[in-house]
Amino acid sequence: MNPKKDSDNLSSQSVEREARVSGQALWQWRLTAREQAIAANVPVDEVDWLLQDLAGLERQSLRLETFKARETIQLARSLPTLTVLWQQRLQERVPVQYLTGVAPWRQFLLNVSPAVLIPRPETECLIDLAIEAVRPTPLLTHGHWVDLGTGSGAIALGLALAFPDATIHAIDRSAAALAIAQSNAQQFNLVDRIQFYEGSWLQPLDHLKGQLSGIVANPPYIPSAMVPALQPEVARHEPHLALDGGADGLDCIRHLVATAPVYLQSGGVLLVEMMAGQAIAVADLLQQQGSYRQIQIYPDLAGIDRFALAYRRPHLSP
Repeated sequence: MNPKKDSDNLSSQSVEREARVSGQALWQWRLTAREQAIAANVPVDEVDWLLQDLAGLERQSLRLETFKARETIQLARSLPTLTVLWQQRLQERVPVQYLTGVAPWRQFLLNVSPAVLIPRPETECLIDLAIEAVRPTPLLTHGHWVDLGTGSGAIALGLALAFPDATIHAIDRSAAALAIAQSNAQQFNLVDRIQFYEGSWLQPLDHLKGQLSGIVANPPYIPSAMVPALQPEVARHEPHLALDGGADGLDCIRHLVATAPVYLQSGGVLLVEMMAGQAIAVADLLQQQGSYRQIQIYPDLAGIDRFALAYRRPHLSP
């Protein structure tokens, strides 16, 4: 007789029993959680997000509440476990994406962790803008495209699908972030299309100076003094390395504007996301640098000027 093995079996059986609940019990838990969400000013639909991704319930069953009539429901996580996680969301303001470990972005369901910024819906527009930017010059869909500060790898994945004939380069200073990005590339069978580098901005690509078709970046752009005042989900839990853009929020954008021309080929694209209110300053930086043409500012879906696009002027012959 193996006491440890018997103990393990009993523990496993106990967990399994805990994960079995009646439809009525689950309905009551969901009802209470939704009331708590309203009281805490948390989106109510996050309750169902948690139940779908962590408990394994179907979206339609939750929406129609057909689960309520079932005698027994087998959950992937027990109600006590879900309660602990839900309280982390309510009391500690942990983003639901970190609790579930996933975040939707374009057609992807990305792995995320506190090592990476949660990809935002507005950032999806960067891919659409990149596609539109190269329509006049189809050759730019080939060659080398770069996602700077890749984080979860969202932009790199989007570029890989948008430009199937290009090589995508994803760069981040954080080894933990790169591990997440690589796991996402693996998940969507794009690992052979994307090359990953640990390093600062464009430095890992010195061998490609003057050859890049496009550079896309969602850099840190929040002024340092504003970071602690952001909503608690962001200020307490998302990596400040991906948020803090220096005193005026433009340190990283200044660096990109100054260094990108050395790496872009003639006619190559620089596409950058920025904060509301920074458009005029970013356009001025691009204009004053002198290496860009066709500088354009684009709004996000809310109408906020969010993206700056510019093309590399032709390189001067030696």
